[in-house]
Amino acid sequence: MQTVFEALRGARERRPGRQTGQRVHRYSRTEEGREGRFWQPFSPKNVARFMQAAEKYDRLKRLAHRRERNNRENGAIGHVGLEVLRELLRLIDYKTGRLDPAIATLALRIGRSIAAVVDALKRLKAHGFLDWLRRYVPTGNAGLRGPQVKQTSNAYRLMLPPQVERGMTAPPPEDDSDRRRAATEEGRAMIARLPLDEQPAQLIDDPGLAAILARLGRGIMDRERDSERQNESSQS
Repeated sequence: MQTVFEALRGARERRPGRQTGQRVHRYSRTEEGREGRFWQPFSPKNVARFMQAAEKYDRLKRLAHRRERNNRENGAIGHVGLEVLRELLRLIDYKTGRLDPAIATLALRIGRSIAAVVDALKRLKAHGFLDWLRRYVPTGNAGLRGPQVKQTSNAYRLMLPPQVERGMTAPPPEDDSDRRRAATEEGRAMIARLPLDEQPAQLIDDPGLAAILARLGRGIMDRERDSERQNESSQS
């Protein structure tokens, strides 16, 4: 008869990391088949509002820490956390909610170290703005105890803390027109700072029309770059 210790040892050996010798984080799941229930569609109309909510949340936390003279905390999310969140909002697939960039990719895109991005992701998750699934994929190599696997990028899901979401959905006060006007202008300014080929997705619901305008935007940027190169070559 199998003992309890033998059963526990067998269960450990069936875990992907133990089975193949590859290091896999605890609670990792296979890359395919899980994200469909984890990812959720994300409306491009909510991008500016989502970012504004995160910035307001961070600002209020900073003020609270300052009042409490808490010098160990530099805001709830932090500057790098807001940069990471802004980049995730640019990378998310609005139709499916797919969001699985590598940490090294995020670090490269925002010009920060991997360690800073990892810390920022942890902060975003701790404060309810982000969740993720750890995943692994087969390597295609045979191991002693089965096919080998390796860790791959996490699957991320953007969320809002309940108190922040309630604030976004609550009807604004009648005398709050100045604040709402400023928020609208801030959202427009944020979109205006995006590359021309990324702006249509933030402004237009029709994916087909947004794709056409994005191609036009890329063409304009390509022509501007060609013009700059010609000017540089003529001057040299």
